[in-house]
Amino acid sequence: MTTDQTILFTLFAAVFVLLIWGRFRYDIVAFGALMLGVVLGVVPADAAFAGFGHPATLVVALVLVVSAGLVRSGAVYLITRTLVDSTRALGAHIAIMGGVGGVLSAFMNNVAALALLMPVDIQTARKAGRAPGLSLMPLSFATILGGMVTLIGTPPNIIIAGIREDALGESFAMFDFAPVGGVVAIAGLAFVALLGWRLIPQGETADAAGAAMEEIAAYLAELTIPEGSKLIGQRISELDEAAEKNDVAILGLVRGGKRLYGRQRNTPLAAGDALVIEAVPDALDEFRAALSLDYAEKQREDLLRAEGAGVTLVEAVVPVGARIAGKTAQAIGLSWRRRTVLLGIARQGRRITSRVRKTVVQPGDILLLLVPEGAERDVADWLGTLPLADRGLAVTESSKVWLAIGIFAGAVIAASLGLIYLPVALGIVVVAYVLARVLPLSELYTHIEWPVVVLLGSMIPLGAALEASGGTELIAGWLVTATQGLPAWAVLTALMVVTMTLSDVLNNTATAIVAAPVGIEMARALGVDPDPFLMAVAVAASCAFLTPIGHKNNTLILSAGGYRFSDYWRMGLPVEILVVAVSIPAILFFWPL
Repeated sequence: MTTDQTILFTLFAAVFVLLIWGRFRYDIVAFGALMLGVVLGVVPADAAFAGFGHPATLVVALVLVVSAGLVRSGAVYLITRTLVDSTRALGAHIAIMGGVGGVLSAFMNNVAALALLMPVDIQTARKAGRAPGLSLMPLSFATILGGMVTLIGTPPNIIIAGIREDALGESFAMFDFAPVGGVVAIAGLAFVALLGWRLIPQGETADAAGAAMEEIAAYLAELTIPEGSKLIGQRISELDEAAEKNDVAILGLVRGGKRLYGRQRNTPLAAGDALVIEAVPDALDEFRAALSLDYAEKQREDLLRAEGAGVTLVEAVVPVGARIAGKTAQAIGLSWRRRTVLLGIARQGRRITSRVRKTVVQPGDILLLLVPEGAERDVADWLGTLPLADRGLAVTESSKVWLAIGIFAGAVIAASLGLIYLPVALGIVVVAYVLARVLPLSELYTHIEWPVVVLLGSMIPLGAALEASGGTELIAGWLVTATQGLPAWAVLTALMVVTMTLSDVLNNTATAIVAAPVGIEMARALGVDPDPFLMAVAVAASCAFLTPIGHKNNTLILSAGGYRFSDYWRMGLPVEILVVAVSIPAILFFWPL
């Protein structure tokens, strides 16, 4: 073993010990190791920051921005309304979401599949009142497993098919991976849905999420029935199912500028009527998007959008002495003086019976305001209110839902057919979302989890240095020596275990490049068909479940799920053991030695 190899193995060991310990944040640990590697001379200085421009890092950052655009457009709400039921048991929810994710991952890149479903899963968790971390890791694992079924589902399959063509003269076909990959995916999904999710730590993450949810105030707001709405002629009682599904309460009806007595449950709705709603901001916006309703001051909202400024949601507390305290929004001219719409009022313990913009605001009220983008602070100061901490509230651009879906779908199809490189395709989606105003330019960088980017950007050069130093070849040599004299199935198992271990440390693409030639050489040494060994490498290279850095999908959910580095192995280790136990017999059956 050379000095460089010794230093790199020591660095990797130290990084993983520190990450599992969890005392220091993962991005600081990874970046510190990278800098130490440069100082010690094992990472070239001119390649130290190459990881930040690596396709894997760019894909993770771009996917997070694309996901935000899908949420803002209402595409996520569309899926949740038609597919997901927040009252469903967690195991059933994981099985359905995982099944959909697995199928999508087979025909589109599994990173793109997770990008589409991750915000759906987060929204469902919020509605169900549970921590997103309980279902995000199973969803990530399901999309990884589903990607193994076809040639285009995951990069390692494409790489291995190319290596087979170079070595044996013929590539794998589109569905050659399906028999083994399908069996493994079904078994893995069944385990994750029935038992695996119970192994995810539920302590601080779940408690913190639950506490945060309990603090969110419910607002009294008004949503109007637009001309041509499908709701015209329906009774309010007929909206109960949609209201319950979206976690809102319909309290009454405003017609002709006057609040009608009682809840008016049997009154047929007419254009221009306003439903009096009680809901938290996210539920209010989702209900509006689901039924294609308008905010009460539709003309003011349209004017703001026509001016091109964009709009954003702001929550603000009314202190004693505020300009709006003791007055109504209409009386102080909030809409025409500050181009701001009062959407709702939260008043703990007291019922508001008048119309929202005609309601006298009292100290202690919390206001939900639709404000011109960039004017949030000015409006709050003019009102004399105190803005609450930003919770990422946004106005759904429901009119652009199919545009956003179409752009995303077109990019994914083009990337899946090899017409365009995936990072470039995602970059085009981001640019299109900004130009079409699906996603405001001011929010472009706020959705990127920078600690995750630093983690990937730091670990990729370290992995490349290990490969360049001959460290991975050294591991392969040890494997060949250690398996001499063993039966072919035992050698196959050893190859899978070592490849999985490498994939948890290195990028899965790099692992496939290193392990596939080793598998071919091992098959030749045994005098058997190399295809079973290539299939073993394909499965093992994709199954990186022990860490958040082995697969981009696991990296994507790291911050969103509130996970620590050491959380992954709790469910990942049993999944990897199951994958080996299931795939070896399947490989020997479908690809005989």
